[in-house]
Amino acid sequence: MSIKDDMVVQFNYSLRDEKGEVIESNEGRDPIAYLHGHDNMMPGIEDAINGKDVGEKFTVTPAPADTYGERQEGAEQRVSVKHLVGTKAWKPGMAAVVNTDQGQRQVTIIKVGKFMATVDVNHPLAGRELTFDIEIVGARDASDEEIAHGHAHGAGGHHH
Repeated sequence: MSIKDDMVVQFNYSLRDEKGEVIESNEGRDPIAYLHGHDNMMPGIEDAINGKDVGEKFTVTPAPADTYGERQEGAEQRVSVKHLVGTKAWKPGMAAVVNTDQGQRQVTIIKVGKFMATVDVNHPLAGRELTFDIEIVGARDASDEEIAHGHAHGAGGHHH
């Protein structure tokens, strides 16, 4: 069964940096599940999966714009340290999560004071040429409810 729009796709992955070192993987965890063709996955990954079959393993190195985005110079903001999620003692270079109106956003601490921190709002992997090793482990036609909701339900997907 070839992957196409309106299918729930499950896959395993490893993410490697420019040196070939694994920096992220779902090894030992449930596969990632998403509703194909509904903007639920990075465009570079979704494009690479499109038309593939269950059981296929492949490697893809999408352009940064099609994964975590291009790096935007000067993308700094000052935020109250009480809005930073992850630890209590912040230092420059540390990754943090900030809750925004659009959901959680991963940021990097640039400078921190007693009450305020300056953060880089670029994703920490923005602008980098990353390689994904992907194994498609499952695919099925999405239910009408999943299509209406715009996301996959069940294992690896969204839970209501």
